[in-house]
Amino acid sequence: MYGIVRYRAVGGNPGDCGVQLDGWWIRCKYNHMVVRRPQVSDDELDRLFRALADRTRRDILRRTVIEGESVSDLAAAYDMSFAAVQKHVAVLEAAGLIHKTPQGRKRLVTADPDQLARAREALTKLEALWRRRIDTLDEILSEPEE
Repeated sequence: MYGIVRYRAVGGNPGDCGVQLDGWWIRCKYNHMVVRRPQVSDDELDRLFRALADRTRRDILRRTVIEGESVSDLAAAYDMSFAAVQKHVAVLEAAGLIHKTPQGRKRLVTADPDQLARAREALTKLEALWRRRIDTLDEILSEPEE
């Protein structure tokens, strides 16, 4: 299980630190240093968002964020074959969104919150880019005509 990371809010607003996922702060000021992750390549982002595009894979991810589940337990929850669920798990694993750990005869599937944080960071950067463009357009449109 993941522990809660204590943080110091930047600017006094906890929202400035990022988003909390299962007890982990995605990006925050901790021990007076900013925690940053390495840049994600375009190929990694393609795999990540392709994996998140499917409803079943998103549900598998939700089920495995809190605690690990075996592929057999996951397959029992869906109206599809074991092989189909196994393929969904393989896509999520290739995208780095989950990892499998052996526990006895079973292999538990557990979500990786760090990879989810990378997806959020990529979306946040795109959002900032588009907000700047909209602000620039707003400035241009609000200038009086000559």
